[in-house]
Amino acid sequence: MVQQLSVFLQNKPGKLAALTRALAEGGIDIRALSIADTTDFGILRLLVSDTAKAKAILDAGNYAAGITGVTVVAVPDVPGGLARVLTLLADGGVDIEYMYSLIGRGEDRAYMVFRVSDEARLLALLEQDGLSTIADAQLGIR
Repeated sequence: MVQQLSVFLQNKPGKLAALTRALAEGGIDIRALSIADTTDFGILRLLVSDTAKAKAILDAGNYAAGITGVTVVAVPDVPGGLARVLTLLADGGVDIEYMYSLIGRGEDRAYMVFRVSDEARLLALLEQDGLSTIADAQLGIR
């Protein structure tokens, strides 16, 4: 499991820039991000180089931030690779709460971040199908 930061952020010009600047000034590297927005606010999801330090920076800046566990799956980087994983989860009864891609790839794999209803079931299904996950250390996350 990988630790993800979730941040409530006002949907106003400059708010995202200010947050990323604060993290940069603290020496935090962003590995992946996703934003889901509404009219007034957005939920920014981040994988960063040092989750605890980033959380402290965000807390000091009065951002509403929390840490959530997610699973990073190495998806075969071929046509139908993602469909294979999604079909496996659907057939196994695992509900996907959200997912987003991770920048970068390696050795015939793309990486997808999953938040699911049943992580233990997800891991068992992936193992049965010969698919792997990526750990914090492999992503350069502390």
